[in-house]
Amino acid sequence: MLSRGENMFKALLEITQEINSIRKLDDLLRRVMDIAMEALGADRGFIILREEEDAGGFTVPVARNLSRQDLDEVTGFSSTVVQQVLQKGEAVLSYDAQQDDRFRGADSVVIQRIRSIAAVPLRLRERIIGAIYVDHMGRHGRFDQSSLEFLKAFANQAAIAIENARLFSMLREENAELRQQLEDKYQFGELIGRSAAMKRVFDLLRKILNTDATVLIEGESGTGKELVARALHYNGPRKKGPFVAVFCGALSESLLESELFGHRRGAFTGAREDKKGLLEAADGGTVFLDEISEVSPSIQTKLLRFLQEGEIKRVGDTEIRKVDVRVIAATNKVLREEVNAGRFREDLFYRLNVIHITLPPLRERVGDVPLLAEYFLKKYCKRLGKSLKGISPQAMKILEGYHWPGNVRELENTIERAVIMAAGDRIEPEDLQLEQGTPVVESGMTLREMERKLVLKTLEDTGGNISRAAEILGVSRRWLHYRLKEWNYGR
Repeated sequence: MLSRGENMFKALLEITQEINSIRKLDDLLRRVMDIAMEALGADRGFIILREEEDAGGFTVPVARNLSRQDLDEVTGFSSTVVQQVLQKGEAVLSYDAQQDDRFRGADSVVIQRIRSIAAVPLRLRERIIGAIYVDHMGRHGRFDQSSLEFLKAFANQAAIAIENARLFSMLREENAELRQQLEDKYQFGELIGRSAAMKRVFDLLRKILNTDATVLIEGESGTGKELVARALHYNGPRKKGPFVAVFCGALSESLLESELFGHRRGAFTGAREDKKGLLEAADGGTVFLDEISEVSPSIQTKLLRFLQEGEIKRVGDTEIRKVDVRVIAATNKVLREEVNAGRFREDLFYRLNVIHITLPPLRERVGDVPLLAEYFLKKYCKRLGKSLKGISPQAMKILEGYHWPGNVRELENTIERAVIMAAGDRIEPEDLQLEQGTPVVESGMTLREMERKLVLKTLEDTGGNISRAAEILGVSRRWLHYRLKEWNYGR
C-alpha cells in the first residue's frame, strides 16, 4: 500500500501524463478532480473555472459528492474559502474547520460537519483561471501543510492541462469553421453562369460529385479550372480530407519530382532531411495537377504508375508507400493533340481522361458577362469597403463587347480595378481601363492563331518582359519559352 507521500507523487506524474493525452476539456476536468481527491483522501470536491466569455463570472464544471443544493450554495459558502482563493490568489488550508475562526458563521461548514478544507488557485501566467476545492468530514487534521503544497503543485500542472484543452477545443472549432467556409465558398454558387455551355458543365458536375473518378479539365487560362476542382472536392465524399494544388508548369523536372513524391535525406544536394511529397500530403483527399501537359516524360511515367497502383516512392528511397488520393488534372491545351504530337503519353492520357470537362472561354459565353460582372462588383465593394450602385450601361456594353483573352480571371481583375478607380457611384467606361483598339480575336482565326497573336501582343505591351507577360497570361515562364521557341520568336 502506498504512503500518502507516494500517492501525491504518483498523482503529480498522472496529471503530467493527462496534459499530453486528454484533449476534451470535460474529460480532463473529471480526471483532474478524481486524481486530486484520490491522492488526498478527500470526501468531496469541486473545480470552479472563470467563464471565458465573461471575465467576472464563474462556473462549476465538475464536482464530486456534492448535491445540486450544495453547488448552489457554493457562492455564498465560498465567500470564506473559494472567494479568498479567486480574488486574492491565496491558498486556504484548515486542519479543523469546526474550530477555525475564519469559518465562524459559515452554515455549510457547521451543518455538514466539514473538518479539513484545502483550496488553491488554478493560476496561468499570473492570471487566476479558477480554483480546486476539496474537503474531508472525518477527524481533524486530515489535510496538513504537505497536502497543501501537493495541491499547489498539482494545480499548476492542472492549469496548464486545462489551458491546453481549451486551446485545442478552440483550434478544433476554428478548423471546423474554416473548413465550412471553404465548403461554402466552393459550392456551385461560386461557379457562375446561365449560358447553355455552363449549364452543360453544371449537369456533368452534379453527375460526378459523389464519385472518386479521375477528372481531366481542359480550358484556356482564366476559365476557372481550379475553381471547378475545388468545387468537386468540397462537395464530394473526400471533403473532410486535404485539397492539394500543384502548379506543374512552374517547376523544373527534378524539383517537381521531389514536390510530388517527396525525397529521402541525402538523395541530392540540399536534401537535409526526409520530406513527404504532396501526393502523400493529399492522402485521403484530392490532388489538383494544374498544367499537367507541361510535365516531362519521366514524371509522366511516375504519375502513370501512381495512378495504376496507388503507390509512390520518394526520390532516393526504396520503400513503396500506398496513398489514397483522387486526382483532378487540368491543362490549357488540348491534351489529345499533345498525345498525337508525341509530347504526352497516351496511356497516361487515358488514365487521366476518365471524366472529361471542357470549360468554355468567356467569348463563347458572352451572355454570362453581366452576371459575372455584377457578382465581382458586389465581392470587391464588400472587400474594399465601397458602396457602388452598379455598372453604367455604357460600361456594361464595353464589357460585353470585349474579347477577354484572360477570360473570367481578366474580367475579375478588371472589375476589382474599376471598383478602386471609380469616383462616382457607378462604374463608368473610363474606370475599366480596357483598350478598345484592334481586337486580338478576328473573324476566321484559328485557336492557334489567336494564341500566337495574344502572346506576342502581351509581350509587346510588357516590353519583352517574359515574367510579366507570363503572369498576365496566366501561364508559366516555361510554357511561354516553349511557345516562343516553337514560333522562332526573336531569331
